[in-house]
Amino acid sequence: MPASARRSGAVLTALLALLAGLSGCTADQRDPAKAGPAASDRAVETPDAKPRSPKTDGSPGDILVAGRPITGSKATGHPVAPFQRTYTEAELYSSITGYWSMAFGKTGLDMVMEDEIKAGKDVPTTIDPGMQRAAFDGLRGLQGAAVVLDTQTGAVLGQVSAPSFDPGTFSGNSAADARAWASIKDLSDGPLRNRTLREVANPGSAIHVLVAAAALEKGLLASVDTPTHNPAAYIVPGSTAQFSGDPAHCTDATLRAALRYSCKNVFAHIASDLGADALASTAEAAGFNHDTLDTPVRAFESTWPRKPENTTQLALAAGGLSEVRATPLHMAMVMALLSNGGTRVHPHVVTDTKTSIAPHRALSQRTADQLRSALGDSFSAWVPSASASWALAATRTPAGRSVAIAVYISSPTDATVQAGQVAQRIAARR
Repeated sequence: MPASARRSGAVLTALLALLAGLSGCTADQRDPAKAGPAASDRAVETPDAKPRSPKTDGSPGDILVAGRPITGSKATGHPVAPFQRTYTEAELYSSITGYWSMAFGKTGLDMVMEDEIKAGKDVPTTIDPGMQRAAFDGLRGLQGAAVVLDTQTGAVLGQVSAPSFDPGTFSGNSAADARAWASIKDLSDGPLRNRTLREVANPGSAIHVLVAAAALEKGLLASVDTPTHNPAAYIVPGSTAQFSGDPAHCTDATLRAALRYSCKNVFAHIASDLGADALASTAEAAGFNHDTLDTPVRAFESTWPRKPENTTQLALAAGGLSEVRATPLHMAMVMALLSNGGTRVHPHVVTDTKTSIAPHRALSQRTADQLRSALGDSFSAWVPSASASWALAATRTPAGRSVAIAVYISSPTDATVQAGQVAQRIAARR
């Protein structure tokens, strides 16, 4: 195992216990294959008030959260640009709205929904204000992102990029707007970059679930409880690269144990046995290497190597390193895939059925149920070589809603505890 990689079993165990308490079950107790459908499993969108009729005074439409406008406009008296964008709780929702500046252009929903907004039409979103606030408060003072998805519909319930910014400070064309823009546009922590959609980082051991999926889908292992017959230290054939796991838990580990204890030896061995094509095809079924993921704002592509240079690179890919990179949005999609019986739903932040994309069968129901049972209610990993910490969860809120959560923190030190706390804060919302 590369010296830069560390086992995160202690953090994983703590986060499993933390989030399991929210839903009243543990990884061993909860088996979706044996559970009957609950009333709360029905696919629903976030309830929104009925959008207002299009404005007739020439002013732009607004972006809505739970039926409430989070944008507005004020008259400028200028014939070329008669209205200036205003914002409510601007920093809380900047990763949704983007910015609309008279001098510096547009981003976010204000850009991609420009035609509707200019026609005076409102844009209702799927955002849940409670989950948005929980993610925002949890990431305060950190650099990272959080995404929450409804696992049945793909509705984006929360989307926060940190640090945030106030688009209202430079929405006009005055000297003050110019100063505000100059003070923010080149900051090293990049508040203008939407990390939820446009930060691609190594997911590390969090990606083990897709390697496990490939092992089940391709028939390499019969179930998550089949022993893998692995030594604690696995040497990749044709190289001297060694991938190690905790000898007490990772020697001859089952997939259930290997996922729980981040057994890099097990997943490097699976990668060698399956080969690059099998891993890449499973990853692509889960949405990797797709360059047109729109929410409707376009997300950067999450990548998986189709042809690694050598066996060591293949093993590194199975550990979520090397050329494997993913956005926080995509990692939430992976967790939603497992909760949704292997069906991949398209994430969307606008309640517009005209642009809906049909669900896609990515994994068999059996594979998804097996992995969901093995993971329980959460999964986390740390990739210190890339200064990235992740906490992922597929769980239910106290109100019974099935959600997938991805929290990403960019930090030079291990931030898995903080990431797990953010995930727990979000999952606790009703």
